[in-house]
Amino acid sequence: MKASIRKTICALREQLPPGMRAAYSATITERLLQLPAYWQADAVLGYMNFGAEFASELWVERVLADGKRLALPKVNHHTNHLDLYWVDDPENQLAAGLWGIREPVVERCERLAASNGVEFVLLPGVAFTRDGARLGYGGGYYDKLLAGMTQRPALVAAAFALQIVKALPQEATDVKVEWVVTEQESIVCAAQ
Repeated sequence: MKASIRKTICALREQLPPGMRAAYSATITERLLQLPAYWQADAVLGYMNFGAEFASELWVERVLADGKRLALPKVNHHTNHLDLYWVDDPENQLAAGLWGIREPVVERCERLAASNGVEFVLLPGVAFTRDGARLGYGGGYYDKLLAGMTQRPALVAAAFALQIVKALPQEATDVKVEWVVTEQESIVCAAQ
């Protein structure tokens, strides 16, 4: 079931014309920047997009322009977890890693502990429900990362409206998001 949902939603996302995807991403970025949880956070965790995802680069630029501390993830192949690094110069501190996703270059970034003051997390995903359920890409990386955080940050997802579905299969380890921000609306989920 999860695999078929992933396949369907990814295909729909791929069909969005690049110009429309860019316009939607710009709108979503503006909505993200208006969230009170974003403004109240000094340190945020983001991600670099790949494929037809929401284009997070613009949001990353704005985070740095707003003077916030930005953490970005890198897949650790030895532990199968995400390691987080502070990034303030994406051009020089990131390089293509797994699946071509731009990741922090370990030698050029400072690593942080998973719970080290991150107050706002922008999560990637394939599909979401209005009550905050999230379907990722199947690695469980973010669920493991969030489970290890001692202080619960605000959990936000950026997605195109076509990624909102009625229901998703959930497991005990799945972490729900508190907001899903699309080009059409900012959905406050009933999670928590």
